Amino acid sequence: MIGRFRKDRKDKRPSPDTLMPPEGVPLTLPIAGVGVRTAAQFTDIVLTSIAAISLLVLLGTLGLLGPQSMTAIAVLVFFCIGVPYYVLAELAWNGQTLGKRIMKIKVVAHDGGSLSAHSLVLRNLMKEAEVFLPGTLLLTLDTASPLETAASLIWIAIALLVPLCNRYRRRLGDMMAGTHVIHLPVPILLKDMAVEKPQVETDRKSFVFLSHQLDHYGAFELQTLETLLRSRNTPPATAVSRQTEAAIATIVEKIRKKIGYAEPVPPQDRIRFLQAFYNAQREHLEQRRLFGDRRENKHYAQTNGDS
Repeated sequence: MIGRFRKDRKDKRPSPDTLMPPEGVPLTLPIAGVGVRTAAQFTDIVLTSIAAISLLVLLGTLGLLGPQSMTAIAVLVFFCIGVPYYVLAELAWNGQTLGKRIMKIKVVAHDGGSLSAHSLVLRNLMKEAEVFLPGTLLLTLDTASPLETAASLIWIAIALLVPLCNRYRRRLGDMMAGTHVIHLPVPILLKDMAVEKPQVETDRKSFVFLSHQLDHYGAFELQTLETLLRSRNTPPATAVSRQTEAAIATIVEKIRKKIGYAEPVPPQDRIRFLQAFYNAQREHLEQRRLFGDRRENKHYAQTNGDS
């Protein structure tokens, strides 16, 4: 992800959920909360634990795991499986592990740049120091060492409170690596204009176009017309609305002259005319494409003849 975070004009601080790419169109990327990150972390812990326990069972079966060295080897196995898993998964899947993919979240660079291997290694090594290592020490300590137990509890509490006390919900590893975790944007597909049900109007005639009238335009013009028709669904300002109506009238007249449509189009039927022409033109281009004739734009005949 390339870009920079937009600065809020009121408090002069970057907005925690808005990314400003070079194109100048702000992207809203909500910051992942502690709950969803904990759920993703729990899923990854289960997966790495299954792999580690399977390896420990194999070592025990081969007689390479003794009672005295079991704890040390178990900690080493969990570390050697956990850290490479997080780093390699986030490198391969652009900031996602299996748990993050399930929870629809990912790691991004705090400055909007691309993720580096250095930052991913650093944030995941700090995860071991923040949570896993104190947690392991806490499980291995007994009541005879209250100072060590209290120190581990305090360290774990600090590591858990840090994400709750900053606006980006970043833990210590994210602060050092320059990263944070966001929710993936949900893609929204617009309805296909060619299959939308038109309004029932029995008192108005329908527009019919012949095959030779549809040979003048290609896919580029069709997409441009679709953009114009979709813009009609958004309520514009008064001045913009007048300009749009004038542009629609001009486009209708140009299409009529281009395709040789003799009958004039009343002002109230201009949108219906464009919608009918769009549907007919799209169906015509799709049929031509089935026969290997792909018309990119209205200059297709000229370029095809030159070639």
